[in-house]
Amino acid sequence: VIAHPKYQESKRIAIFLSMPDEVQTEEIIKDIFKQGKECFIPRYKPQSNHMDMLKLSSTEDISSLALTSWNILQPSDDDTAREEALAGGGLDLIFMPGLGFDKKGNRLGRGKGYYDTYLERCMKHPCGKPYTIALAFREQICESVPVTENDVPIDEILYEDC
Repeated sequence: VIAHPKYQESKRIAIFLSMPDEVQTEEIIKDIFKQGKECFIPRYKPQSNHMDMLKLSSTEDISSLALTSWNILQPSDDDTAREEALAGGGLDLIFMPGLGFDKKGNRLGRGKGYYDTYLERCMKHPCGKPYTIALAFREQICESVPVTENDVPIDEILYEDC
């Protein structure tokens, strides 16, 4: 990931804070700050498919985040001081989680459509849609995953030995 050309050229990066069953992102987040890039993380709104990408100020900032009912760390709803990526300069790159992927760029998420809806919003931003990379385990790569017309394909899937 760190050596990937898209990562190297990106200045504004959104990345998920990994759950135990996902590719771990802690070292990538540390590198984002080490390289002087800007880091944004998701804040999901429950009972909707709305998600924002909010700016993280440092790796230490993670310890100040609230734990959701899904056991995901994210900025609390009353945290209004953080920059939302689309209110500013947009994003260059989004690292995405998922449950399953196929080699055509289709992604099976957790069923709420947060990332698809967010990417639709990105497409309306003056900076346009960021490059999307899914971080996966080899076991998550399938022949095909079910998609609907609302699903936005991802640009690239990174996994062991890909």
